[in-house]
Amino acid sequence: MSDHIKIHKANGKWVVRAGGAILGESWNALELLEGDMKPVIYFPRDDIAMIFLDESDQSSHCPHKGDARYYSIQTKSLVLENAVWSYENPLESVAQIKGYLAFDPAQVTVEEL
Repeated sequence: MSDHIKIHKANGKWVVRAGGAILGESWNALELLEGDMKPVIYFPRDDIAMIFLDESDQSSHCPHKGDARYYSIQTKSLVLENAVWSYENPLESVAQIKGYLAFDPAQVTVEEL
């Protein structure tokens, strides 16, 4: 793993909520620390209610993680566009995040219980 990114198991149980609904809870979340940015919690895909997520056309490239694809969240009252991302084939240095999802904290609530 590069010096720019550190990944470790997040302590405790984590939950993600959107539009009043719990999208998932996990004891197996990962915390990714990248440079000066705020930590990002990555949830195992198996711990998320994928029925609420629709794959979008959005994509991005990070030189440290690889290509990300995005999902929008359908809540009871609105769609949260591109609120979730995943690195399906991350670079080898961050292979731990394969199969994990991260959530935009400006659109959803991610917190430790």
